[in-house]
Amino acid sequence: MNLKPKITVVGSINMDLVTITNQLPKMGETLMGSQFKMNPGGKGANQAVAAARLGADVRMIGCVGNDSFGQTLKQHLHDEGVNVSDVEPVTGQTGTATIVVSGGDNCIMVVPGANERVTASFVESKREVIAESDILILQLEIPLEGVQKAVEIASEHDVTVILNPAPIRELPAELIKNINYLTPNEHEYMLLQKGLTETELKEKVILTKGSQGVAFYKEDKEVSIPAYQVNVVDTTGAGDSFNGGFAVALGSGLSVSEASRFGNAVAALSTTKLGAQTGMPRKEEVEVFRKQFEGNEPR
Repeated sequence: MNLKPKITVVGSINMDLVTITNQLPKMGETLMGSQFKMNPGGKGANQAVAAARLGADVRMIGCVGNDSFGQTLKQHLHDEGVNVSDVEPVTGQTGTATIVVSGGDNCIMVVPGANERVTASFVESKREVIAESDILILQLEIPLEGVQKAVEIASEHDVTVILNPAPIRELPAELIKNINYLTPNEHEYMLLQKGLTETELKEKVILTKGSQGVAFYKEDKEVSIPAYQVNVVDTTGAGDSFNGGFAVALGSGLSVSEASRFGNAVAALSTTKLGAQTGMPRKEEVEVFRKQFEGNEPR
């Protein structure tokens, strides 16, 4: 993996507003919280940071509001090594996720804000960026029309497309046709499989199973790649870390099997630290981690 693949991410950019409390409030109830944190988030931004930390040449296409959150998030992406020339401030608010955490439970309210401006026409204006990419990564936290346009452009220029179908929704057949890899978790897969043919399920789906690893089909046979066993601190962002790692490995010329193993390692390491983006490992960390398992990787 000595190459530096060109990866473009079209997706969401959010500020996560996290309140930690001993008890979730009921409707009309006011409780005291113990901690409050503001963390960079959004599945698009998460996956862009994951790929950039692994050494890829990453460009982010998306929208933030013309508010302080937008300025902070764009600067953060830049500091992480992501090219933000195509992250545009628009009139309005930056997307937010308000998260209340209590013990092992939480409730989340997402306000898309500026992410809703990632429309087909906006994506069309970024045609050249997508066309020059090795890999295009997408999720479903932006309008579906924006996703469709990005896939259309990528298909016209033979760019490999990875769609992380989250949050899950019904996908048009034409969209699925032009996607190379779908990376659902088990919940998303149960809903997604109703709209896919058996051939599409076997040729396109890379199923992420958390602590159980990854599964996919190869030559009509199911392949299961176990996860690395680590001391888990926080699973937030593990799926996004896998997608970033999988994309970088594919873009560097590795097979689907090897890319899945690499993605597994990235995801495992991300769970050993707190936070989504803050917990994502760098390329050197992954290399050191994998060396510990040389000749004895999970199989």
